[in-house]
Amino acid sequence: MTDRDQETFAEYRNLLFAVAYRILGTAADAEDVVQDAWFKWSAADRSAVTDPKAYLARIVSNLAMDRLRSVQHKRETYVGPWLPEPILTTGDTADAVAGADSVSLAMLVVLETLSPLERSVFVLKEVFDFSYAEIAVAVERSEAAVRQAALRARKHVHARRPRFEEDSATKQQATERFLSAATGGDINALMELLAPDVTLWTDGGGKVRQALRPIVGAGTVAAWFAGLARPRTYEGVEISEMTVSVLPVNGGPGIVFTGAGRVIAVITLDLDEHGRVVAVHNIANPDKLGAIAGGAAHDVGPHR
Repeated sequence: MTDRDQETFAEYRNLLFAVAYRILGTAADAEDVVQDAWFKWSAADRSAVTDPKAYLARIVSNLAMDRLRSVQHKRETYVGPWLPEPILTTGDTADAVAGADSVSLAMLVVLETLSPLERSVFVLKEVFDFSYAEIAVAVERSEAAVRQAALRARKHVHARRPRFEEDSATKQQATERFLSAATGGDINALMELLAPDVTLWTDGGGKVRQALRPIVGAGTVAAWFAGLARPRTYEGVEISEMTVSVLPVNGGPGIVFTGAGRVIAVITLDLDEHGRVVAVHNIANPDKLGAIAGGAAHDVGPHR
């Protein structure tokens, strides 16, 4: 392998991870897929490759779809709600509104309801603006089949996640206000921030104690968070010894709880067009906090 071949792979590595992560919803699996793509790239007859980006996108898309199919049963039998694995993201991701929303936990939850093919086609088309012809090559389907999958996926996603331009400053302010109210146990302040039909999703994966079903309604969600401020300890860590930070998580502000040398939980908010919190995603399964604990920020914007 020449230096140029290595440079080519490095040039597209962020793109490959960004595609794989959106298809799979887990950073660890996405990293594995990118590593497997490197092995395939290393072993390929690169002299016959006329478009390295398209070639690598095909490898990653197919590897990611195969892995997604293999893990679907585990997700279906998961203890409690299955949420994506959060990652730290760069400012470049947050600056691109479309890119930030496409990697948000709320969007990844919606993408989880698509088939592996629909999810791959949606990501390549809607996020990275690949042509239908390019996608057909990448996922090894006819262009007609790709167009049909794209239409199904687009309708499905837009029905569950109506599009509107989310202001990053508004979300930052809402997250900070939510954090202040939740850590202070202020139910009234929380009620002002929450939409009436807000839903709280908690993911403990059976490893830590969390709600096993979604919690719905402003009063119930506010009471749940206010209750967290009362105990002296959480998961064996003194509340007074925890550090709470607002960091760039999945393209927007996220609340990261740390203590006793580990990440304890990550919370992200989803807002409606009125700036009210319509969904809260709380990931506390320690198996899903490695990417946050590692501290590396990913540039997963829709750069091609």
